[in-house]
This record gives sequence, structure tokens and C-alpha cells, in this order.
Amino acid sequence: MFKILVIDDDPIVRTVLKKTLQNQGYDISVAKNGEEGITQAQLLHPALIICDWMMSQLDGLEVCRRIRADPELATTFFILLTARGAARGEEEDRVKGLDAGADEFVSKPIEMNELKARVRAGLRLHQVNQDLQSQKKALETLNQDLQTQKQILEAELSEAADYVRSLLPSPLVGAVTTENLFIPSAQLGGDCFDHHWIDEDNLAIYLLDVSGHGVGSALLSVSVLNVLRSQSLPNTNFCQPSEVLKALNHAFQMKNHGEKYFTIWYGVYHRLKRQLIYANAGHPPALLLSNTSTTSIQVEQLTSLDLPIGFLPDVQFEDAVFDIEENSTLYIFSDGAYEINQSDGEIWGIDAFIELITKYSLKDTCNLKELLANILTLNAQDNLDDDLSLVKVNFS
Repeated sequence: MFKILVIDDDPIVRTVLKKTLQNQGYDISVAKNGEEGITQAQLLHPALIICDWMMSQLDGLEVCRRIRADPELATTFFILLTARGAARGEEEDRVKGLDAGADEFVSKPIEMNELKARVRAGLRLHQVNQDLQSQKKALETLNQDLQTQKQILEAELSEAADYVRSLLPSPLVGAVTTENLFIPSAQLGGDCFDHHWIDEDNLAIYLLDVSGHGVGSALLSVSVLNVLRSQSLPNTNFCQPSEVLKALNHAFQMKNHGEKYFTIWYGVYHRLKRQLIYANAGHPPALLLSNTSTTSIQVEQLTSLDLPIGFLPDVQFEDAVFDIEENSTLYIFSDGAYEINQSDGEIWGIDAFIELITKYSLKDTCNLKELLANILTLNAQDNLDDDLSLVKVNFS
């Protein structure tokens, strides 16, 4: 049974959260202030902590810092409860919450179904991390042979890949339709993507790729995905891509996230204006294909020279705007889609990838399964070296 610690100086909130989460089958403990909460956390080692941001004496931000400073609580998932409609200074402090180690934010008044979902997601992440730590200790203690180590790691990476896959969006239907493709590599990388309507007119579309491989990269990717989905970047217009990338860059500097950085392509489509505005932080160019005739296709590469997220703290990201013709198609992808090791030892490359997509589009048969099958015939190995992510967006 997962242990959850609730820290809040409001007795009504403590009671409501305790009863609600106990009904979900969790082992709940409560603390009425920050100092008591830290003491209980050190004694109980909870899987997840829910802590109020605004408390007297010791606020939730300081509690978070001190929890993260304790190595024995490193895998504890930390949710901060924030006040809706906070003042500017308090909103800026939410970014400090990310730097202090907070994993998630939930606004007050608390919507219980949202809280339950975030608790479930946090406990899944905690469990994956705990399993990895347990396996590492077991390997050190038992000195298992290399084959056993390989099998265990493959099973854990498969579990992490399944978790990432479970978070990815379902295809869109309607005036804008999508197809999605995610093929994790043997090592598991840091790919994630999403597309969702910000409001009735604006559709956000993005794909990101965290540096490195393994569960660490995957977990950072999932953290960024959760921040974008919950729109928990303060003072940010999520319909303005350059603002989103600037806020992400402020919140996810390499020095605070295990020296990992990530690239991201983020676009917003306005369905009435039929305009696509995008910004690109070091990511491969998206491709916008428009049929100019039955025998030719215009291909626009939507790229930029901006740095990846996390490199430098003061990067000014640029927006670009495109008018979308009828029956245009947008492709967003990670570098795993074209950095394919061929049997002759050469890398396939992005130019050949663009040529393949264009050829399929001319035949009007470019569904992603056929495209993937073609790419895999070029791969000289049993597994891909990197995650392969590809999102196709059709603007009817």
C-alpha cells in the first residue's frame, strides 16, 4: 500500500484529503505544518507528498527544498497545492518550485478527480524509480552475470516505455486529424509529443526530445509533458510558442536537471485564420507539405537556429507564421526518424527522409505504418538506436 503524506495548516483540507485518498486505498498520514511534515517524511518515507504552498513559518517551497536535500527521500513524488489567481510575485515563485524539486502543481480549490489522476501518475513514476533503485542494489549485492543484468534492464526499460506510451495522445478527428507513431529504441530515449485544443480555436502541437538515453531522459520528458498539458508555466500565453519556449528554458536549465537538455518544436494552429505559428528550440525542422498540383508538392521546412532548452538562461526565441492551404499536411518528428544506420555503415539522413515523405505524399498513400515499414527495411540492426517519434497533422 502506497504511503502518502499530506502537509497543510488548514484542518478542513487535511481532513478532506485524508478521507478522499483513504477511499482510494492509500495509507494516509497528515501534518499540520512544515516542520512536522519534514519530520514525518523522514520517519515514514512516503511515496508521495501533497504540501500546501502557503503556510506560516515554513512554506511549501522550503519544505520541498529540504525534502529534496534528503537522499532517502529522493524518489518521493512532490505535489504543491497553489492558490488560484496568485499575485505576480507568487506566480514567479511557482517556477522556483520547479527548481526546488516540485514534480507537480494542483490549484486550490482542489478538483478531486484531477488530484486523484495526478496522484496516480506520481505514484507510477515513483514506482518505476523505486524498482530501478531496487534492481541496482540487487545487482550490486548478488553480482549477477551479464545476461541476467541485460534481461532485468530490458524489462525495466520496457516498463518505462509502456508508461511513456500510455501518456501519448490519441489521434485527433474532425477538421484537423492526426496520426501518431512512437517506436522506443532498445535503450529508451526521451521523446514525447502531444496535440490538444487550448481553446475552441487554437490547437497546440509539439514534440520534444531529451538528450541521452534511459529512464532519466524519459522521466524528464514526461515531466515537461505534464507541465505543458497542465499549463503550469506562470505568466505564459500558451498560444504564443516563443513565450512557451522561454518559460520552459527558465524552468528546465541543465544545471538543475542532471545536465540534460531537450529540443522541442512547438506550434499553434488557429483554425479560423488557418494560420500556424511555431517556434523551434534546436529540434529537427517540421515539414509542411502543400499540393501545388497532381504531380508536385511544395515542401516547407519549419526550422530555426534557436538553442535547445536548458543550454543558456537568457535565450530569446523567435516565432514564425505560415498560412495553411487546404489539404496541407504537417510532419513533426524526432531525429530517430532519419538517423538510421544502414547496412553499408552510412547514416540514412534527413534529406532522404524528406524525399521519402514527398514520394509517398505524391501517391496520396502516406500513412505512417507504411512509412515506418519502409524505414525499418533500411535499418541494419534488430533495434533502433534512438526513439522514433512522428506526428502527422492533416489540415482539411
